[in-house]
Amino acid sequence: MPLQKLSALIDAICNFVICNDSSFRSQPIIFNPDFFVEKLRHEKPEVFTELVVSNITRLIDLPGAELAQLMGEEDPKLPGANSTASGFFRSLMSLKRKEKGVVFGSPLTEEGIAQVSQLIEYLHKNLRAEGLFRVPGNSIRQQILKDALNSGTDIDLDSGEFHSNDVATLLKMFLGELPEPLLTHKHFHAHLKIADLTLFDEKGNKTSTPDKERQIEALQLLFLILPAPNRSLLKLLLDLLYQTAKKQDKNKMSAHNLALMFAPHILWPRNVTANDLQENITKLNNGVTFMIKHSQKLFKAPVYIRECARLHYLGSRAHTSKDDLDLLTSSGSKELQPLKSQKRSRLDSCHQEETQQRTEEALKELFRHVHNMPDSAKKKKLIRQFNKHPTALTPGSDVPTSPAPRRARSRSFSGLIKRKVLGTPVILERKSRDTTPEPARVSKENVQLLQKCGSPAHVSQAKLKTLEGRKEESCRRMRTLLLSKDSSSL
Repeated sequence: MPLQKLSALIDAICNFVICNDSSFRSQPIIFNPDFFVEKLRHEKPEVFTELVVSNITRLIDLPGAELAQLMGEEDPKLPGANSTASGFFRSLMSLKRKEKGVVFGSPLTEEGIAQVSQLIEYLHKNLRAEGLFRVPGNSIRQQILKDALNSGTDIDLDSGEFHSNDVATLLKMFLGELPEPLLTHKHFHAHLKIADLTLFDEKGNKTSTPDKERQIEALQLLFLILPAPNRSLLKLLLDLLYQTAKKQDKNKMSAHNLALMFAPHILWPRNVTANDLQENITKLNNGVTFMIKHSQKLFKAPVYIRECARLHYLGSRAHTSKDDLDLLTSSGSKELQPLKSQKRSRLDSCHQEETQQRTEEALKELFRHVHNMPDSAKKKKLIRQFNKHPTALTPGSDVPTSPAPRRARSRSFSGLIKRKVLGTPVILERKSRDTTPEPARVSKENVQLLQKCGSPAHVSQAKLKTLEGRKEESCRRMRTLLLSKDSSSL
């Protein structure tokens, strides 16, 4: 492999995102940052819309009626909607649209976008034409091209039969004949409010300087709740206009000039006049200009929307550390644990109990097998191994084992005297001695605790004094009995 190709391959590998977090190693690496956003939009549109609209209202002030229109709960109330002439004009245009073909005049669909994308792709190759989108094309060639798109036939735009002005004018015609603008009637009032977002001075008063960051954020949110076909075509269109404005030194079409050409087709309500819009015309045109200039940022979901969508799907799978689980258990705050983690802990405990039960059954069977073996050195060795592990003897409780030989009790004269005179105190003393913990088994934590709080003998001094007093009294009785026995023998 040549050195240059190897270097390019290494650079490409280094550009990949590598996740070192152990909690995500079991999950697939997703390179699309908006994957969970799109997933939430398609699977749970109501949850997605509520999430986005709640953040839109944080940025712009929408009264109850305008908010209901944005949510689709009420029909949009648009300028000039109450006019009788406009209503007649609107009904006339709707009748004309019924006569249109598959693409032009029909509601926006993915098939229509596929046809129109041929025009956009061609215009990307011809951005240097002066007056692009402003200079009209030939009406005869435009009609031929329009009929071809409506019929769904393949078109060779590179054959030289059509001019770039023909294609540009036909694209504007397609947008103008849609039943509603590309940015929809529901979003009309929201776009007016976004255009009014300005910065504040030190005293908290509004200035005339646009707040670009808030406007970009608001448009990002608003584009998220557009219908999928509208959003797809809007992205293609704004990218084309952005590239066209970059060539304004050749085509003489700035972002503002392009906005004047396209605002009536993509943002203005249908069948309204300039008189209906009045002072809003400037806002709408400036809004489209802003969209063209910042089009490369507007189709990315805000970071907090991405995080909310990701947590919606992966938040319940987040692993809780062992220290956190111990802390929750010791404090008794079980209500703070997620429901799924509680179910998982129950399943783990059931699994542990089942495993322990199987282990005990296996040990029982093994112990029975060893016990039934004929006496030999191997059997003794195996039994010694069982004896080394006291926990291993628990399964053998069901197996009859030979009782260990009990130690013979002392029959000496002194032993009888001690048992008769001392009685229960001696037994209590032995029990207390047997119950004292061996120093070897005391953990480090307990040793530190004993050093701080004192020894067990110091804690139970009253009991030890009582036992010592009983011991001294028993010794006096024993001396008295021995002296009386010696005197009688004499």
